[in-house]
Amino acid sequence: MSSTVKKINTSVNTDKPLLLFVDDDSIIIDALSVVLAKDFDLITAETRQQVKSQLQDLAIKPSLALVDLGLPPKPHAPDEGFKLIEELMSLNDSFKILVLSGQNDEANIHHALTLGAVDFIPKPCDMTLLKARLTHQMMMLQAESKEKAAAPDETKLLGESVALKTLRDLIAQFADTPFPVLIEGESGTGKELVAEELHHSSSRQSYPYLTINCAAFTPELLEAQLFGHGRGAFTGATSEKSGFFEEAGEGTLFLDEIGELPLTLQSKLLRVLENGEFYRIGETKPRISKARIITATNRDLKDEVKSGGFRQDLYHRLCVLTIHVPALRDREDDAIKLMDYFRKMYANDNPMFELDDAAKALLKDYSFPGNIRELRNIAIRLTAKFSGKTVTPDALEAELEKDFDQTKFDSGNQDDFVSQELKSTNFHLDDKLSSWERKYINYALLKANGNLSKAARMLGINRTTLYSRLQRLNIKTDSD
Repeated sequence: MSSTVKKINTSVNTDKPLLLFVDDDSIIIDALSVVLAKDFDLITAETRQQVKSQLQDLAIKPSLALVDLGLPPKPHAPDEGFKLIEELMSLNDSFKILVLSGQNDEANIHHALTLGAVDFIPKPCDMTLLKARLTHQMMMLQAESKEKAAAPDETKLLGESVALKTLRDLIAQFADTPFPVLIEGESGTGKELVAEELHHSSSRQSYPYLTINCAAFTPELLEAQLFGHGRGAFTGATSEKSGFFEEAGEGTLFLDEIGELPLTLQSKLLRVLENGEFYRIGETKPRISKARIITATNRDLKDEVKSGGFRQDLYHRLCVLTIHVPALRDREDDAIKLMDYFRKMYANDNPMFELDDAAKALLKDYSFPGNIRELRNIAIRLTAKFSGKTVTPDALEAELEKDFDQTKFDSGNQDDFVSQELKSTNFHLDDKLSSWERKYINYALLKANGNLSKAARMLGINRTTLYSRLQRLNIKTDSD
């Protein structure tokens, strides 16, 4: 395998859109690049690390990517590809990622889409089809850009659930305090939106709001980005440069993926939090930051402290105020409201698709492992496939990831599955059991056409027990 990494000339202005193309096979990169280069400026890489290095050097970042799942050091497994999708989505929640891979079994397809990919194209691919799908996603990006520019602020945190109202209350309470805020929650729940709301709801709203993803940079470059550097501080530092702590002024600095902050920088961040003091790289004169610090993580930082990956004193400084962003599955009927918003957004001038009642019930009971990000991408795919049509449960289910896969519980795999489940930042056994209980009951009611006696027989319980569980889980039936 070639270790050559091709890179566009970033000094050349072009009207072509940027396309990040990641594959560990240099022959495939060379072959497809010849065709794709006619319509795109290509950034190519063969590993996750090369992707990080490439993106760091670009002033203008791509919003479109074509990635393989099988990447080094495990080219015959999808793990690296899945990690790359997560990393790209953490950099830009609107990234359009198309997977081009020979590892195209159903489980891999669904998981890639759950993580944020918008399309999955099996290898070998038809070039006409590939170009058509890339062009379609570019059109989607342009449409989204227009929608975001026109969208009112109130659409950012949509929903009427108790969990979301509690979240809004916390934002209002914490908006104007000078203390750091730690935002916790699963990937795709909207932590960056919460940080934005905290800033725009505060008296600092007229000052800068800057955001940086701690996972997107090497430790050396991240330090320079945060603290700045003096002239001659390192090779290539031909002039002095201020960092984000200075540029934020009296505004807000949002540090996303704070759990990825290297230990070497954690002590320097701690100093800023304690007295506002920091040093540019290569300088001995202290500077003072007046910015408010907001951080976010999808990790359990307490576990990171126990394992030695995160400083305990820094953790206590960051979590003076903590906001937990609820998972979509814990937001009652908000998924239906959000789906309605997304289907209107992506329809543009075309007829919208509709969900029939059974499909809505299926959507309400789905666990959304990818949260709002996954819901948005489901809406995009349904828009492309069912414009002006009614979506049935079978059609919707084809777009959902099965959060229970029997093969994961086969001998030798059960421990891995449970381990991954328990790594969730908000795993609660009671919630998980209630979720499955709700799924089975709703499915039985659907198959029994609402007949409680028939549904109870399917579930192996008596009618009275079923009725009490319907009340406890707040499941409505036609007889209510």
